[in-house]
Amino acid sequence: MKHLSENIEEYLETIYRLSESSKNASTTKISKEMGIAPASVTQMLKKLDSEGYVKYSPYRGAVLTEKGYRIARRITRKHRLLERFLHDVLGIRRDRIHRQACEMEHSLSDDAERALCQLLNMPGECPDANPIPACDFKFQTCGECIELKDTDVEEIGCREGNLKSLTEMDEKQAGRVSFIRGDYRVLRRLMDMGITLGAPIRMIKRAPLSGPIEVEVRGSRVALGRDIADNVFIDTES
Repeated sequence: MKHLSENIEEYLETIYRLSESSKNASTTKISKEMGIAPASVTQMLKKLDSEGYVKYSPYRGAVLTEKGYRIARRITRKHRLLERFLHDVLGIRRDRIHRQACEMEHSLSDDAERALCQLLNMPGECPDANPIPACDFKFQTCGECIELKDTDVEEIGCREGNLKSLTEMDEKQAGRVSFIRGDYRVLRRLMDMGITLGAPIRMIKRAPLSGPIEVEVRGSRVALGRDIADNVFIDTES
């Protein structure tokens, strides 16, 4: 993968974060979030558009492409894992962990990211309750990752496509369950609902905010709380 500057990674991460609550990340919101003049933001968005990381439209803002989404998701994952580590293990105050994580995320290797995730017992959200994206490694469960803990990530390889958690899917969108985060208790709970690896699944209804999510799996409708839906990841291109 081409090495990107920290500045570009910060832009992509910011767009990802803003896109969690709105499809388009406006120039004004990016400017405010990053503390950068709107004119400079516009110039960078045009550059990111020309390089295939975003689709930029004047007055509407930017949307991540598949290429940009993959990078943004990876950086966001490292950032939120670091926030958990700084808060839970080191006891850093919550009002200080964001800036510290920003400084550390760009230099955190994939091996270190994986080890950190295992150390923290595969967390699903950061201290601010924002979901932690799935890893890019070729695992179907966290159990596989733990079993192969002595194997380098270069040998394991990365998935080709982007996975979305159930909470990220649009209504009526469909795909197959490709990765489940958590221990055997999570797997068992989902199995009892008929949600297993490889199962076709379709989003029926997303309640606002913290409400339940309704999906169709194996011909039945199932309602899931956000706490568990954040840990079921779908390959929507299958």
